[in-house]
Amino acid sequence: MADDGSAQSAATWPLVKFSFQVKWDDKELIFQEVTGLSSETQVIEYRGGSSKVYSTVKMPGIQKFGNITLKKGIFKGDTALWNSYNLIKMNTIKRSTILISLLDETNAVAMSWSLLNAFPCKITVTDMKSDANEVAVESMELAHEGLTLKK
Repeated sequence: MADDGSAQSAATWPLVKFSFQVKWDDKELIFQEVTGLSSETQVIEYRGGSSKVYSTVKMPGIQKFGNITLKKGIFKGDTALWNSYNLIKMNTIKRSTILISLLDETNAVAMSWSLLNAFPCKITVTDMKSDANEVAVESMELAHEGLTLKK
């Protein structure tokens, strides 16, 4: 007899990735895609000159965070991303805390990641093709100084 899944607890199902929200300061912005949530710890290799072992010891070093890419459809008159990007002046951008949340089936926040001191560092407009049958999408890349998981 095949298992129909009815005995499985509701708490053991993984979250879906298509339901999320992005809060930039106090505003909720709508995006089609969010990518790049990553953290990496550099590895330091060290070997003392008097070590009897002919290999290095590996230690955790500095953490670094990848840039976050936000993608959304282009709407007539919608200049929100461009307005944010145009605020950049040489080392004088307002840095923001950005909260990216994964939502459950009831649209409640299940998990959130917070970006510390985020600011836009790149904006890309859609490519244009006369024979394409796609939505025009713009993207913004954000640099930040920290990624933390909020529960």
